[in-house]
Amino acid sequence: MKFKTFNPPVRTLMGPGPTDIHPRVLSAMARPTIGHLDPAFLSMMDEIKAMLRYAFQTKNVLTIPISAPATAGMETCVVNLVEPGDKVIVCVNGVFGLRMKENIERVGGLPILVEDRWGEVVDPDKLEDTIKKHRDARLVTLVQAETSTGVLSDAKTLVEVAHRYDCLTIVDAVTSFGGSPLKVDEWGIDAIFTCSQKCLSCTPGLSPVSLNDRAVEAIKKRRIKIQSWFLDLNLLMGYWGSKTRSYHHTAPINPLYGLHESLVMLHEEGLEKSWARHWHHHHALRSGLEAMGLSFLVKAEARLPQVNVIQVPPGVDEAILRRRLLEEYNLEVGAGLGALAGKVIRIGLMGYGANMKNVMYCLEALEAVLFEMRAPIQTGVAMNAAQSSSIQN
Repeated sequence: MKFKTFNPPVRTLMGPGPTDIHPRVLSAMARPTIGHLDPAFLSMMDEIKAMLRYAFQTKNVLTIPISAPATAGMETCVVNLVEPGDKVIVCVNGVFGLRMKENIERVGGLPILVEDRWGEVVDPDKLEDTIKKHRDARLVTLVQAETSTGVLSDAKTLVEVAHRYDCLTIVDAVTSFGGSPLKVDEWGIDAIFTCSQKCLSCTPGLSPVSLNDRAVEAIKKRRIKIQSWFLDLNLLMGYWGSKTRSYHHTAPINPLYGLHESLVMLHEEGLEKSWARHWHHHHALRSGLEAMGLSFLVKAEARLPQVNVIQVPPGVDEAILRRRLLEEYNLEVGAGLGALAGKVIRIGLMGYGANMKNVMYCLEALEAVLFEMRAPIQTGVAMNAAQSSSIQN
């Protein structure tokens, strides 16, 4: 077999992630590689930490990117804060709450589930009732933005409930970071993780985390050694610390160039303006989809603007719909996960991809394919509705 250089097709990425990478990020990643202990690289690392603190809205010293995707960010928080036998209250309203449960079990923790229906927010009262029944619980974990269902839960209130009973909190902000309001210090979040490939429009493969002094103190008081050598934050801070840097691993140098550039762009735009931009284009897309006759899985007040979860019309094969969008329009949208598989599609509006060009292109392609599949939709109205919404908002 003869192998040739791989040239990927040019797609418009409007699934739940990754999103289209900004040209400035791609350009940054193409710059010359230098050593991961080079003084110039160490200086850039300090800037990454400072810009991440801005994006998280925190002063936490322990704010660094893990050299792996967000699943490793989740595991970092779990393996550092959970010890065998610890009771952990796990809020579950989708796939990623269940993934948190799986991580906790693998380190010997005892997960206690607070379950809400997929497509609904985590109920603070239900969380409080569960903690009252398990006063020996040490931690509460929750997903602010459940990517599998398109739900944005009230992380601020949930953290307040947990702290009322002296529980530490771990928050999944993978899809909300940079696109929806998130204030780590003001809300009192103890440990949080996110990713690089969604609202930052950066390459996949990096997971920023931030832990406050309360969480760091809990790590110092552990009874046993942290299960993972690679994800041990005591060791990682030897490399990412602000003083003498010790070798830990060879950092992904060029992807970190990309992360740095994406954070520069977020700083240039302004965090609040980025939040507003994501909401603005979500409203435009929503107006177009609803004019077409399509229904959201999630009620309006609980919707995550970055991931729009749409119920597939009767008689439409979801897999064929997605395949035709990809093959005929080079447009990627996401499938349903878990209990929602085959029932919904997930349309992403994140980072660089959260713009009116993508909104209009998605509506045009979706209408054309659904019409040919004889779906019960309204034609010729979606794009006008989206444009009107964009002007009004």
